[in-house]
Amino acid sequence: MIEPNIEPTETLEILYQDAHFVAINKPSGLLVHRSFLDKRETRFAMQMLRDQLGQHVFPVHRLDRPTSGVLLFALSSEDARAMNQLFIEGTIEKRYLALARGFAPEQITVDRPLKEELDKIADKFADQDKPAQEAITHFRCLRTATLPIPIGKYPTVRYSLVECLPETGRKHQIRRHLKHLSHPIIGDVNHGDNQHNHFFYEHFALQRLMLFATRLSFVHPYSNEKIDIRAPLGDEMMRVCQQLGWPSDEREYQ
Repeated sequence: MIEPNIEPTETLEILYQDAHFVAINKPSGLLVHRSFLDKRETRFAMQMLRDQLGQHVFPVHRLDRPTSGVLLFALSSEDARAMNQLFIEGTIEKRYLALARGFAPEQITVDRPLKEELDKIADKFADQDKPAQEAITHFRCLRTATLPIPIGKYPTVRYSLVECLPETGRKHQIRRHLKHLSHPIIGDVNHGDNQHNHFFYEHFALQRLMLFATRLSFVHPYSNEKIDIRAPLGDEMMRVCQQLGWPSDEREYQ
């Protein structure tokens, strides 16, 4: 099973826009910008948004290719510097939801430093001797589900919807921390459980990472207004929620 290259729509959904910043709902499978890791790609969020708005945009953070949800851009280099300072200061609040294997703890904080994760293609660009960096994620289990379907040695399958609040922003931090807890995210090829990934493909027709960037909150660097940007989980995830016996109303997960 591979993380698919899902074709995005021609028009990106804009979640927030003012004179300085714009946020989109990035589809799963769409790269943020050009990357030497996949030279065959021709569509990228940054270029698509630039063409859609008719002006240059500047990414101020990133989402992994298979992750969907809130992605923020600045509309000038000065605005990008102002927003990057908020990220450096740690005043940006980020919220993710993940569909994970097993019954996750009701509430837990993982304070586990992470070494730079090397890519098979990009090993020569990474510092293999770089020490592990601080990585902290707060987790809260929102819902659980059990299905009477055997996988491996277990007669049933169990899943959790987990709220993830990262304090730091290391590469694949949420994915790696949930794996450390033995609750890998469904659809995670590198850190997940291939048996359960295959189960979701067979039973739910899902072939994507079930990680959603649902909220980005910050104090606007110019107006001092509290900005709270939210992205929906989408119809695909709502269908899964319904099949797991959870509410199918987006408002239940905000």
